[in-house]
Amino acid sequence: MSKPFVFLLPGMLCDAAVWEHQTAALQAGFTLGIPVFRGFDCFDAMASHVLAQAPPRFSVVAHSMGGRVAMELLRRAPERIEHFVVMDMGVHAVTPGETERNLRLLKLAAMGGLEAVADSWIPYMIHTDRCNDITLTTAIRTMVLRNELDDLRGQLLAAERRHDQSRYLSGMRHKVHIICGDSDNWNPPELHQHMHAQLADSVLEIIPQCGHMAPMEKPEAVNALLLKWLSEPLG
Repeated sequence: MSKPFVFLLPGMLCDAAVWEHQTAALQAGFTLGIPVFRGFDCFDAMASHVLAQAPPRFSVVAHSMGGRVAMELLRRAPERIEHFVVMDMGVHAVTPGETERNLRLLKLAAMGGLEAVADSWIPYMIHTDRCNDITLTTAIRTMVLRNELDDLRGQLLAAERRHDQSRYLSGMRHKVHIICGDSDNWNPPELHQHMHAQLADSVLEIIPQCGHMAPMEKPEAVNALLLKWLSEPLG
């Protein structure tokens, strides 16, 4: 019997490295697909890219920007999705000042390269207790530097073009599992609590002493939840 198929969808400037610990925990029981969203500038196109390589039935685990793609998958092909997990993500529309912040980030990248982007992002993206964790910060920095400036530009453009996905929530009947770090500065717990409240069927787990990069910061906690949720009976 073939193993259940699970997509692990990474966030902005991330790739399979963000799922290193989850891959190790899940690969024995699941077939894993990890698309990389370099070269895209639209979440709809990212979702089409995933669907083009998807089997008839699959589960989704998504982090950050990958969660935006996951929500498009759930909107477009709910009948094909089995288990659905998102973490450290938002569904809100473009916020005031967001375009200006993106322009400042692109200017920083143009002047100092993605090294400057990584150096400015990492302290904001992880729990303050982990800022001196060389293993963690080096892994994130190395992952970011595998991208090009055009990848950052395209993914920021995708974010600016995004739909207000909060309008989908009340109509969704699929069970949604949600994970958030209690110290996520990028998409704070209150955003996830609001999402949880709007959904007909959802579970929310807030991981203590964890920032935005939950799969890398708290892999044991994330893995335990994924192994539990992905093994739940369907129907």
